[in-house]
Amino acid sequence: MATTTAERDGVREEQKNKKQGGFRTMPFILANEVCDRFATAGFTANLITYLTQQLHLPLVEASNTLTNFSGTSSLTPILGALAADSFAGRFWTIIAGSLFYQLGMLTLVASALLPSLRPPPCAPQSHVSCDRRATGWQLAVLYLALLCTSLGSGGIRPCVVAFGADQFEQQKNKQQKGGGGGGEEAEAGRKRRYFNLYFFTMGIAVLLALTVVVYIQENVGWGWGFGIPAIAMFVSIVVFVAGYPLYVRLKPGGSPFTRLAQVVAAAFKKRRAAVPEDPGLLYKDKELDLLISTNGRLLHTNQLTFFDRAAIVTPGDIADSGEPDLWRLSTVHRVEELKSIVRLLPIWSAGILLATAASHNGTFTIQQARTMDRHLTPRFQIPPATMSIFSTAAMLLTLAVYDRAFVPLARRVTGLPSGITYFQRMAIGLGISILGVASAALVEARRRAAAAEHGLLDNPAAVVPLSVFWLVPQYAVHGAAEAFSSVGHMEFLYDQAPESMRSSAAALFWLSMSLGNYMGTVLVTAVQRATRGGGEWLQDNINRGRLDCYYWLVTILMVVNLGYYLLCFRFYTMKPLEVAGEDDDHDKECELSTVHKNGGAGAAGLV
Repeated sequence: MATTTAERDGVREEQKNKKQGGFRTMPFILANEVCDRFATAGFTANLITYLTQQLHLPLVEASNTLTNFSGTSSLTPILGALAADSFAGRFWTIIAGSLFYQLGMLTLVASALLPSLRPPPCAPQSHVSCDRRATGWQLAVLYLALLCTSLGSGGIRPCVVAFGADQFEQQKNKQQKGGGGGGEEAEAGRKRRYFNLYFFTMGIAVLLALTVVVYIQENVGWGWGFGIPAIAMFVSIVVFVAGYPLYVRLKPGGSPFTRLAQVVAAAFKKRRAAVPEDPGLLYKDKELDLLISTNGRLLHTNQLTFFDRAAIVTPGDIADSGEPDLWRLSTVHRVEELKSIVRLLPIWSAGILLATAASHNGTFTIQQARTMDRHLTPRFQIPPATMSIFSTAAMLLTLAVYDRAFVPLARRVTGLPSGITYFQRMAIGLGISILGVASAALVEARRRAAAAEHGLLDNPAAVVPLSVFWLVPQYAVHGAAEAFSSVGHMEFLYDQAPESMRSSAAALFWLSMSLGNYMGTVLVTAVQRATRGGGEWLQDNINRGRLDCYYWLVTILMVVNLGYYLLCFRFYTMKPLEVAGEDDDHDKECELSTVHKNGGAGAAGLV
């Protein structure tokens, strides 16, 4: 009877597993992130206009407010990842983040609708030098709204991409158990399609926001302009909850940051101990690592050997009950978790400056567009913030061409299922981004020359007789660069991070965006102070400023950043994984990312 009951339970569990996971969950998961991106783009794309024309903040202060907000929104995912991986799980962390986001959006709508939360309007002819800036109370309400949306992003961003990828883990495990051929290639194809689909749907959401929402903000009102994204966020929560029965919900494996701290503490306590020449003498415990290594344990590597001391067994490390003191003794798997994170940090950091270079697209470039001829017809002109549509459209087109044309062609040359490695994809993106910033410098020089030619240097409110479509190349090049670099960056972090830290890996992606935006604030402030008194590069009257010089400075930094990335790649080591066989008790070693094995382990893989 007991056997029969166990068999029934096994059948029920198998039937349940068949109904969970896979692409059937994508509409529910991506709907949540689409609305997050739609809501974020809906008010951040044109927020520079709201701050300068509705709250009457100076250009540099408004720009720094936006970059600081973007930085904070990309920093809070660390908190969300910590909660998801430690105790809450990804599903409930996404729910909590969505609710915070909803609260922030409603506060922003109230700020736009209630006259008491905005300063009185200025006369049309004096808006450039208007001194009726928002009061401290009015700015506090705005900052509260931005803080809530930042916290909301912290719960959504690190978890959605990892939660989506979790839905395919079950299919991979089934293929491994079945021993079907081509399983790794099929897995590579699913992951590539998923990450491309993720960024493609994000692009669609941003595209919709940049056209519909920005137009409403400019021509209907800010109440509806902020209200529509708030409604979309509410819909996303309902849709995401509706998919609950279909989701694969992996249990959290405990705080990854605690485990990393335990390894560091144990290694420091044993800093004078000699590391054994035979790695087999280091401490291993399959049962202890079971929850955090369902796909296989990490194998010992010869890099960063200082941390190996944490796995040396010394008297007092293991209690009489057989339980190790984890602040004195760590397993090889846990030591390798820390090594994996440390090894990927140099390549991860190359994405920081990319975010810095992109931060001006939502501030200075919009101000440039506002001074240019934006008419499509005599009666209709493009809102300045809508120019970002060309960046998003270029990203979407690049993703489509990449997946449907580039990958099949590259696969014939390299033999890799993914066509090229994510290392190569990131390098291409970093190279393209240099061209984008350089083109921005050339266009700004042309715009400023046109203003001088027509005597408009001291009239920043006037329209320079130069088509706004001169800005299209820099937007398009930036979008193409993002299709390569951002997708490759996310895939690299997910693939090379420890299995139990994938939410944290996604948080690292957003952390690079955060640091990049903060660095943008630092760079703008430093440039403003360095050029003060000798012809400011960055000022409210951009016709008298030298934005082109600022762009050339960023271009030089991007060239240095590409060289830094290539150097880091040259010395990067892929992490090995131990996979248990089905028919025997022996373990076999494989490289975690076998789809990149032919081109990802050495410098030759990048050229």
